[in-house]
Amino acid sequence: MTEADRRAADAAGKRPYWRFRLSEGAVAWNDLVLGRREVKLSAVSDPGLIRADGAPLYTFTSLVDDIERGITHVIRGEDHITNTAVQHDLFAALGARPPEFAHLPLLVDAEGGKLSKRLESLSLRSLRRDGIEPRALAAYLVALGSGQEPEPLPLEALAARFSLSAYGASPPRFDPPQLLALNRRALQGLSFAEVRDRLPKGATPEFWEAIRGNIELLRDAERWWEVVSEELWPPGLAGEAELLRLAAATLPPEPWDEAAIAAWLAALKEKSGRKGKALFLPLRLALTGEEAGPELARLLPLIGRDRALARLERAARTPPGPEEAPGSA
Repeated sequence: MTEADRRAADAAGKRPYWRFRLSEGAVAWNDLVLGRREVKLSAVSDPGLIRADGAPLYTFTSLVDDIERGITHVIRGEDHITNTAVQHDLFAALGARPPEFAHLPLLVDAEGGKLSKRLESLSLRSLRRDGIEPRALAAYLVALGSGQEPEPLPLEALAARFSLSAYGASPPRFDPPQLLALNRRALQGLSFAEVRDRLPKGATPEFWEAIRGNIELLRDAERWWEVVSEELWPPGLAGEAELLRLAAATLPPEPWDEAAIAAWLAALKEKSGRKGKALFLPLRLALTGEEAGPELARLLPLIGRDRALARLERAARTPPGPEEAPGSA
C-alpha cells in the first residue's frame, strides 16, 4: 500500500492485520499419494496469520500445533495442495521440519460428478440415522480408491492393512448401493450381544440368528419382529387354497426346531407335487406376508404353531370374513 492508501484506510476505520510474506521461487515435496508436487509461491497470496483484533488464524495455529505435538503425517484432500505449499514456507520460517503430506483425490458420485459438501445425505449424522454401521462405513472409506475389496473388519484389522501407497490419483466413486451391501455383511458378523440394545424389546438370540443374514439395515429387524411376534394378516391367496389347506392339515405338533420344519416342508413337497418357487412363495406369503426373507425353517419355530396355523387358514380364504377383518369389533 502507498502512504495515500494507508491514510485512506485509516480514515475509513480499517485496522491492519498481520500477513506472512511468502518466499520467492517455488516449494516442492514428495506427496505420499500424488507423488512429486511443486507450487510457485509467487502465484499465491500472502496468507493472513493474525487478525486485526489480535486473534491468530487457522493457517498459523494449526501449524504451531503440528510442531508442538510432533505430527508426522498430514492426510487431507487434494484441494489443500496450495495450503501445503504455504505451510512448508511457514515451517521453514519457524525453523521446524514439515511433516509428510498425503493428498487424497476428492470423492465423486456414482456417475463421476462432484460431491457437494452440503449434501446432507452423506453427513455422518444422516448415515448414522439411516442405519449405516460404523464398521461398514470405516471399512468402505478405507478401501475407497485403494483398489482393495472392502471388508467389514474391526478397526484394528483395518489399521493393520492400511497403506497410503495403495491409493491412486484418480477420484474414487462413492457408491451408496455398495456401501449398503457392505453394511449387510457387517450386520451378519455382529453377535447378539453387540446388537441386543438396538433390537426390538423381547428379541432373542434365536431371532437374531434367523434374520441377520437377510437385513441391510438394523431397523429392518423391526419388521421381522412383527412377523414372528404379532398378529399378521397375510394377503388372500385363494388360488393357492388347496396347497395352504394341505400345509395347515399337515402342520406338525410342537415343539419345533429347524429339523422338524425341514421335514414338514419335505413332506409337503412330496404330497403336493410342488417344488421350488411354486411351493415356497405361497407358503412364505401366507406365513410372513413377504415374498423373500429368512429361511422358513428358522422363522417358523419363532412364529409358533398357533400363529402359523391361523395365517395359513386366513390366506386360503379371500377376502377375509368380516369377523376376521383387521379393526373389526
